[in-house]
Amino acid sequence: MIEYATADGIARITLNAPERLNALGPDDLRSLSEAYERAEADGARALVLRGEGRAFCAGRDIAGVDPATDDVPGYLGAVEALLRRIAAFPAPTFAAAQGACLGVGLGLLIATDVVYIAEDAKVGSPFAALGAALDSGGHWLLVSRLGPHRALDLIYSGRLLSGVEAVAGGLFSRAIPASALVDEAEAAAARAATGATQAFVASKHIVAALRDGELDFWGSVAAETEAQERLRATADYREGFAAFQQKRPPRFTGR
Repeated sequence: MIEYATADGIARITLNAPERLNALGPDDLRSLSEAYERAEADGARALVLRGEGRAFCAGRDIAGVDPATDDVPGYLGAVEALLRRIAAFPAPTFAAAQGACLGVGLGLLIATDVVYIAEDAKVGSPFAALGAALDSGGHWLLVSRLGPHRALDLIYSGRLLSGVEAVAGGLFSRAIPASALVDEAEAAAARAATGATQAFVASKHIVAALRDGELDFWGSVAAETEAQERLRATADYREGFAAFQQKRPPRFTGR
């Protein structure tokens, strides 16, 4: 079950099926995609994704799935489309992740801008016990952050990283005690929701291009110049300069 709410410029999306550790079936993928579409239509200036219960998301819901008739391309194609929608969301996105963060659950975190993860969370590839391959972008994350040897060690062994280990390895933003996790994510989203949204999105695009190897150093310098020139025409750019010159806090509107 996917829950959606919005207030004060912040969209909140909650995976709320704790009895199955928020594992996602095809209908859940569609509902989650629709929630992001709704948040964009609502003009959210920040978004928080979280999971209810003791897990963020344990991955795909495979209860009742028959391998002989399983539509793997259909399911993983829907996952890819969802991850692309999340990554392209036109405002800062945050995730608060506790417990199991596996499979498609790990993919949801990869596609999110900022991930606050519980210190005792579990991250990695449990697929060794299923005879399946890590999916939802997990190979890219582990290899790009940990290198090929450590990535394959985790994949072959099925050992899961704690949230502390994941952050130390550069996988996510911050490791936080589980009791403070949601409050920290909410506070970060609240700060972002009052910021210069278009400037944040410009940086989001540049970071994505650097991640994907589309820009080298000089390309990033040129992209920054182009972004700054576009931002110069925004109301928030003018407000930021006026506030600095008048020695007062800026009042950004996201425009």
